[in-house]
Amino acid sequence: MEQLRNKRIIISGGGTGGHIFPAISVANALRRIEPGTDILFVGAEGRMEMEKVPAAGYRIRALPVSGFYRQITFRNFSVLLRLIRSLSMAKRIIREFRPDVALGVGGFASGPVMWKAAGMGIPVVIQEQNSYAGVTNRLLAKRASAICVAYDGMEKYFPRDKIIKTGNPVRHSFDNSGVLKNEALEYFGFSREKQVVLVLGGSLGAGTINKTLGGALDRMAGSGLQWLWQTGMNYYEDVKSLAADSLAETIAIHGFIDRMDYAFAAADIIVSRAGAGTISELCLVGKPVILVPSPNVAEDHQTRNAEALSGNGAAILIADSQAEKKLIDEVIRLSLDTSGKAGLSENIRKMAERDSDIRIANEVLKLAGT
Repeated sequence: MEQLRNKRIIISGGGTGGHIFPAISVANALRRIEPGTDILFVGAEGRMEMEKVPAAGYRIRALPVSGFYRQITFRNFSVLLRLIRSLSMAKRIIREFRPDVALGVGGFASGPVMWKAAGMGIPVVIQEQNSYAGVTNRLLAKRASAICVAYDGMEKYFPRDKIIKTGNPVRHSFDNSGVLKNEALEYFGFSREKQVVLVLGGSLGAGTINKTLGGALDRMAGSGLQWLWQTGMNYYEDVKSLAADSLAETIAIHGFIDRMDYAFAAADIIVSRAGAGTISELCLVGKPVILVPSPNVAEDHQTRNAEALSGNGAAILIADSQAEKKLIDEVIRLSLDTSGKAGLSENIRKMAERDSDIRIANEVLKLAGT
């Protein structure tokens, strides 16, 4: 009689924190439900997941896959070659690991792994974070056993009978940010007497937000506020060179903030892009939010994400094209509007989805035979 083995799950995708941290949350949930679950991540060479996933305690394999260029260019020929190699490598990884289920969370590596897994008869779960489904997930939909979504109305992209509304998983619970407030302020070296503005452009950074703040350092320093600014690693050196050491007590500049629980706890106001994963975290955090959606995404889905909040009085929306003109003024105005901040906080908390990681993990384990 064959000895029972632990369930084996492949999780594939990444590229940005918006894909990686939710994936790690689901992996952690799988381990909480079934501690012996064997989990292997598959990511893309040179991308953020190759650092963040091992730091979270999980193994990861790399594929040479990358994204196609939108314009017609000979560089897409090399992208195609990398895709072909990635498909072959994905098949070999799957044969070696023998997963019971494959979970795709979006990002470059997700496509080859999910495509090969489905072709080899392995149940596939895909997670679509946004209200507008990505091309890769739309192509995978017919092969998927289950499709986990965060928004209503996704049947226009996917087969209705495969859709499960789970919400988007977040890195961990941020519900206790009030308890961490003093500890967080001390961690970042901030005073308890002044409000803190947390600025997030996503894990890779946001050009418009960084340019706006970089051109307003004197106003920021004289605003009576403290600024915690995550530039993204792509922009960190350029931004750091603009800010004089004399501003350090007022403006704390980081390429990437590892202790995001402290960042959220310290914040009185948050300025952010409107990626789906970030939106899910902000709803749990429950702080006043100003959203500046990125225009450089498929079908402008960040604007749709932001409108879902602003339409319910849960966030202030500033278009990317208006950020340089309006953002600093709006932050300062909001900092003086006590009732306005309270209303935004109350309304955004109402939109929070909890336990999404557990829901997705349960769907994965169900297909694995649990």
